[in-house]
Amino acid sequence: MKHNKKLTYLAQTLRKRMTKEEKELWYGFLRKHPMQFKRQVTCGGYILDFYCAAANLAIELDGSQHSEPEGIEQDRVRTEYLQFLGIFVVRIPNRRIWMNFSGVCEYIDELVQQRSGMTFEE
Repeated sequence: MKHNKKLTYLAQTLRKRMTKEEKELWYGFLRKHPMQFKRQVTCGGYILDFYCAAANLAIELDGSQHSEPEGIEQDRVRTEYLQFLGIFVVRIPNRRIWMNFSGVCEYIDELVQQRSGMTFEE
């Protein structure tokens, strides 16, 4: 993964100012996941919401701005770049966190297991 030292301070700030959806996913699931996840990880010119190195998996929580034409294009470029680096990108709309949190967690867990080749006991 290509780290960008110029974005480190911003990433640290974003860790301290997580959105309510990021907090819910982090404290409710990812922080204690059997495979280590990190928050607000720099990669090239981007900051990933959550990243699991063992599965080479980025999880991005998307607010409504990601549905706008400019947001869609920025996300496309970002995803292409990350895929070029071998990172699998999952985009989860913020509303899914509140509508089906357990389903989101199950989906992430399945992806991590598939991509890492590891299985977890309940």
